[in-house]
Amino acid sequence: MPIIIAILTAIAGAIWWWARNNPREAIHTAQDVATTLKNAPRRLAFRRQTNAHPVEGIDDPRIAICAIAQSFLELETLPTIEQRKQLHMLLRSQLRCTEEEAEEMEVLGRWLVTQCNGAREAVPRLGRRLKKVDDGKAWDQMQELLMALADGDLSPAQVVAIDDLRVAFKRRSLS
Repeated sequence: MPIIIAILTAIAGAIWWWARNNPREAIHTAQDVATTLKNAPRRLAFRRQTNAHPVEGIDDPRIAICAIAQSFLELETLPTIEQRKQLHMLLRSQLRCTEEEAEEMEVLGRWLVTQCNGAREAVPRLGRRLKKVDDGKAWDQMQELLMALADGDLSPAQVVAIDDLRVAFKRRSLS
């Protein structure tokens, strides 16, 4: 037992000495540890379960809305830089999230779209999951975001996607 205490004391002394001599690096390391701890539950939420698709692991409606919006943009062609910036701003304003949360949701949403084998398959699957997660309460928020992205000019594939979402949410009309 005294050997273990001596080893732990030596490690603690080395850490204290390093932090005292390199305060800036110690602060950045502490911030990295805090960020890692903060994001750990999200990473664990998307661990592959046996016979479960990653979309089934979504428990935050904002992530599902973001993924739907990204797939909505990608239905015809790849989104432009302006469309991606617009999506980022809409996520921050309409979903009320921080810059970091919006970036994280965009990366996660893009990954979910690729796990669905593309945008066409992603929209109905994500729509069904969103309906399960919040019992259809996000319909208005999602519709508002998609219409702002479309800017009043829907492509034929986007019209089909809206119909798929309407069916997933069991809505008769767009409003």
